[in-house]
Amino acid sequence: MKFIFLCLLSFCLFSCAGLEKETVKYKVDSVEHIGFIASGAKKGEKKPGIIVVHEWWGHNDYARKRALMLAQEGYVAMSIDMYGQGKLAKHPSDAGAFSKKTMSNFPLAKQKFQKALEILKQRDDVNPDKIVAIGYCFGGAVVLNMARAGVDLEMVASFHGGLDSLVKTKNIEPKILVFNGAADPFVSEKSIKNFKKEMEQANANYLFKNYSDVKHSFTNPGADKLGEKFDLPLEYNAYADKNSWKIFLDHLKQL
Repeated sequence: MKFIFLCLLSFCLFSCAGLEKETVKYKVDSVEHIGFIASGAKKGEKKPGIIVVHEWWGHNDYARKRALMLAQEGYVAMSIDMYGQGKLAKHPSDAGAFSKKTMSNFPLAKQKFQKALEILKQRDDVNPDKIVAIGYCFGGAVVLNMARAGVDLEMVASFHGGLDSLVKTKNIEPKILVFNGAADPFVSEKSIKNFKKEMEQANANYLFKNYSDVKHSFTNPGADKLGEKFDLPLEYNAYADKNSWKIFLDHLKQL
């Protein structure tokens, strides 16, 4: 078992070795924010850029891991800091407070998102006309609301994210992908019904994928441990994780 683990670790280190990785710091409303950029673009290439928005825990290693996974596919990804100062929650009560404070001031949240977006767009290896945003949990709600707010994006994808709208809109331009766990108690049937109705009324090009018997945080391998620690309905699901990622990448290749 130890040998297998070391082999997997070596493979991961090798696969990430050729990537360009950079920590970036930027200020919004006089507060420093800390992002992470990973690029798998070859010299002279301009690739789609992808914004990655973290779970309610904050801009942690999991968000950076997703940026690295996208870079391994040849894209340029930036995992961003929506809380500021790289702040991380150690307890669900802190995570709830951080996320609520951020989204209760949506104009400022949008400003934070757009600042990171501009940093990504200005890179030589990024095609500024092909920008995508993906988010997990809290981050899923963020990217969906950025699409509603008219932020210049080609596509957004929400993984086990909240569906409720903070923005009234008549039309939604980006393609919308939503991957949801049908057994996620944080997303009600009413929310799903309202979301689909909203998408239809906004003439959105959207996909809603609902995974049977799948709980919240299904893409995060650390979900079970967190669920047990804090008595939360969190559970990793390998099939839903891999399937949602494949569907997202397939749509990304079509841009």
